[in-house]
Amino acid sequence: MRDAPPVQYDEGYTPAEIGVGPHPLPWPEGDRYDPELLAHGDRRNVADHYRYWSREAIVADLDTRRHDFHVAVENWSHDFNIGSVVRTANAFLAKQVHIVGRRRWNRRGAMVTDRYQHVRHHPDTAGLTAWAAAEGLPVIGIDNLPGAVPLETTELPRRCVLLFGQEGPGLTEEAREHAAMVCSIAQFGSTRSINAGAAAAIAMHSWITRHARVD
Repeated sequence: MRDAPPVQYDEGYTPAEIGVGPHPLPWPEGDRYDPELLAHGDRRNVADHYRYWSREAIVADLDTRRHDFHVAVENWSHDFNIGSVVRTANAFLAKQVHIVGRRRWNRRGAMVTDRYQHVRHHPDTAGLTAWAAAEGLPVIGIDNLPGAVPLETTELPRRCVLLFGQEGPGLTEEAREHAAMVCSIAQFGSTRSINAGAAAAIAMHSWITRHARVD
């Protein structure tokens, strides 16, 4: 008998297991609250602090305290890791996520966090680097390449763009040429590389440990 296919990581979970139900009366006052959510409950994947807030109110609040780093991902053949990168960028409150190449990307892994994260598209690497130059942001490539400097001992700039290549081929040659520097992530096992989504999470957290205020 053939083995059954593996289930998706979110199978078996229902909206009723997440969030809160209708808000008891009297309802809290303020423009931030969504009457539909107050009446029917809030089952979204948001922090408890944002329960019953409208999406617009949440984004506006996040915009007041976003961090100074951007995340960019090359997307030449519909990389399935991009959703995970967007979700992590939201968790670490990146300023923006930049999709380079194909406009379409798989949103499943984002777990709807793209609704709260600013996402910008660039048709090619030259478009991204031109935008970054105009904003005065150095582009920091993340890839284990010859000549790359260790991420663990490198002081990442506070204002920067962390650029990640696609799963498999990594950063394109054009991306390497335009990067102010390329950082590698230390590895100690037998594999040649780690998952692109995992690498992005490590790099973002490295920025957080250096520059974010952690209460």
